[in-house]
Amino acid sequence: MKKPELLVTPLTVDDILPLIEAGADAFVIGEQRYGLRLAGEFTRDDVQKTIELAHSKGKKVYVAMNAIFHNEKIDELNDYIKFVSDAKADAIIFGDPAVLMTVREVAPEMKLHWSTETTGTNWFTCNYWGTKGAKRAVLAREINMDAIVETKENAEVEIEVQVHGMSCMFQSKRSLLGNYYEYQGKVLEIENRKMEKNMFLHDKERENKYPIFEDENGTHIMSPNDICIIDELQEMLEAGVDSFKIDGILKSSEYILAVTKAYREAIDLFSEDPDAYEDKKDELLAAIEEIQPENRSLDTGFFFKETVY
Repeated sequence: MKKPELLVTPLTVDDILPLIEAGADAFVIGEQRYGLRLAGEFTRDDVQKTIELAHSKGKKVYVAMNAIFHNEKIDELNDYIKFVSDAKADAIIFGDPAVLMTVREVAPEMKLHWSTETTGTNWFTCNYWGTKGAKRAVLAREINMDAIVETKENAEVEIEVQVHGMSCMFQSKRSLLGNYYEYQGKVLEIENRKMEKNMFLHDKERENKYPIFEDENGTHIMSPNDICIIDELQEMLEAGVDSFKIDGILKSSEYILAVTKAYREAIDLFSEDPDAYEDKKDELLAAIEEIQPENRSLDTGFFFKETVY
């Protein structure tokens, strides 16, 4: 059985080597000016260092350029894509066709991963972007296990699925919180990557807390729970899903490291002996539950639900 890639979103360059040791095969990095909802902010120097470190260990690095681009940023794409290509990134993650078209012009050999986080809901769409040059499609978080397996069976491109972490429920290009505080005559410094600066929307009726943060791309409201599918990987492993993603947004480096180790063990166990995985999967889930923040329960997202929009 071909093992899926274990894809992780690190917080800093310092996380790269420990995560490789923990079992990560690839990383998603970038800067918020071009990428959406990144676990950490990586400058150009950071991107170069990360790629050098990862490649020295035989691992891959994908640079996120999946932001929603308006006219004023289009002229910047050429320069940034050239930089990413010169830095020898293994792929660019995109959602906007402007990125695809610019890559064709300035770095035609660069691999592309199509990701919009919402519209990757069927294999026809995945294959459409494959005909345009994408080598991989990132599936939406809102489709269930049957749809994921069916998509993989019919896809002509690689398929990536998020198996752990929070999901975005809402995004606005407006700085909603910042504008509100400014209206009140207060100054709010938006630093979503400082754990002590976390902000929440509280739904008293459902007793849910929705993490909310702002960056250059606007306001993002995240899911109240974290996806965790470590004990339900079998169908996707058997189907040959190409990449399992652990999203580390708003998590600590220590947490991401521990989760990476757990999923590495789960994948390796199943590869060696599916029965061994079956025997230990509950223990692996319990280990993650022990380190899970008190205000964030684990659930299986939409993996076993009907899709609801």
